[in-house]
Amino acid sequence: MYPQNKNTAFKSHFGKEDGTWEIVYSGFVLILLCFFIMLCSFSSVEEGKVARFARSFANTVCILPGGIKADPSKLIIPPSPDIVSVKSEMGKILQSLKAVARESGVENDVSFSNKKNGLVMRLSDTILFDLGQAQVSAKGLHFLKKLASFFKKTSHSICIEGHTDNLPIHTKKYPSNWELSTARAVNVLRYFLKDGEISPDRLSAAGFGEFQPLFPNDTPDHRAKNRRVEILLTCPRTVSPVNRKAP
Repeated sequence: MYPQNKNTAFKSHFGKEDGTWEIVYSGFVLILLCFFIMLCSFSSVEEGKVARFARSFANTVCILPGGIKADPSKLIIPPSPDIVSVKSEMGKILQSLKAVARESGVENDVSFSNKKNGLVMRLSDTILFDLGQAQVSAKGLHFLKKLASFFKKTSHSICIEGHTDNLPIHTKKYPSNWELSTARAVNVLRYFLKDGEISPDRLSAAGFGEFQPLFPNDTPDHRAKNRRVEILLTCPRTVSPVNRKAP
């Protein structure tokens, strides 16, 4: 009697072959194929487009949760302020503002984010103010001069927002963080208006105190990040002319 073939013996011992691995493998190959097709479809590779696609791809396919776990202390795709086409008007403004920050040596204290209605430039309070003060410092005036020079070349609306941490302030000039944050925003606006010669109909200011933090006010580092001035650039407002009757 001839010995059984090894494959036959394997089947007889373990039963029928399980073909599920083939389905998983085929699916994985198909996913890779789609991934490379999408990459090749970009006629001009832009960082913003690739980042958007990679984030969408990772969230849809869910490779990481079912496979190798990422280090929770590191981001797979870090928050990117330039998730906006570099060829768009806002993209060009973003690159120009980054250059201004680098030239002023404050790039580590300036960050950006892209909102639906515009671009946000976040300035650490140490760039513009001394601790607990709303008067713009000499260092801050130098930086605002460069910002104003650039903003004059644009037509976007400019909203300046003041934010603080949750440490209380009780002074005669600033009874609370409301007054401090508002005074800081208004002083930046005044510089843009008077020294920067930016049209007043483009400017607005608001103070939010400690009530719109970026991080919990639980550590000195987080509180420092919450103390900031935000400059929001939005599309120009269109005001319809008012028909007035001649007296």
